[in-house]
Amino acid sequence: MSRVISIVNQKGGVGKTTTSVSLAAALVKEGKKVLLLDMDAQGNATSGLGVDPANCTKTIYDVIIGESRLSEVIVSTVVDGLHLVPANADLSGATVELVSVERREFRLREAVQEVLGYYDFIFIDCPPSLGVLTINGIVASDEVIIPVQTEYYALEGLGQLLQTIQLIKEHLHPELVILGAVLTMYDKRYRLSEGVFRDMYQHFPHRVFRSVIPRNVRLAEAPSYGKPITQYDPSSKGARAYQKLAREVLITEKNSPIRHDIPQEINEDDTYDQ
Repeated sequence: MSRVISIVNQKGGVGKTTTSVSLAAALVKEGKKVLLLDMDAQGNATSGLGVDPANCTKTIYDVIIGESRLSEVIVSTVVDGLHLVPANADLSGATVELVSVERREFRLREAVQEVLGYYDFIFIDCPPSLGVLTINGIVASDEVIIPVQTEYYALEGLGQLLQTIQLIKEHLHPELVILGAVLTMYDKRYRLSEGVFRDMYQHFPHRVFRSVIPRNVRLAEAPSYGKPITQYDPSSKGARAYQKLAREVLITEKNSPIRHDIPQEINEDDTYDQ
């Protein structure tokens, strides 16, 4: 069966879409077949994989409102072995349209059942909110990864997100597991980044992945070329960091023991790249 993982953080600008696209592409390099669902009306994951959202005649919006099956919306991307369910601005209307729909939190979960088994991994890039689309993404998943930016306000709102996930676990999806948090935009030149790194290991009640994603100019450039970092610059530190994260995800079962010990230092390959 596929491992269905949602990438979630209600804060914007934390590297959520970059993590979704880059991790998906990195797992393809590890020999896995991957599907990425774009659940954000901005369509950044869609354009980041070389698909123009404006030219998509069918998107995840059509699936959510029940006008299309998921298999009818899947498209190929610039990465062989990585397929996409695109999104565009149409998705912004789904929140209103779902208000009176029964079991609206399960629309995506029910749609995903059709393709389980066809892919090794299914990733869901959730929007930066805790609304009905994000809840759909979490309910459709078995595991959750939380990107956390190594900035001053990184931990702000994290408690609310964990509370929302716990409520979903209690009322909608008892088997849901937080796979862990991944630290993004790490810059070894700033003491603040090191402080957030330590705070997460000390206070976050779940796993923190050992792979740390650097603040990297090549990662920032890649989406404008419609390519994931694994294709745009596979030798960059950003690409190497996501490849390490992919390998860590592969060996991390969702029910494996959580480690709380703080690493003595961060590997040089996972830090700032000028």
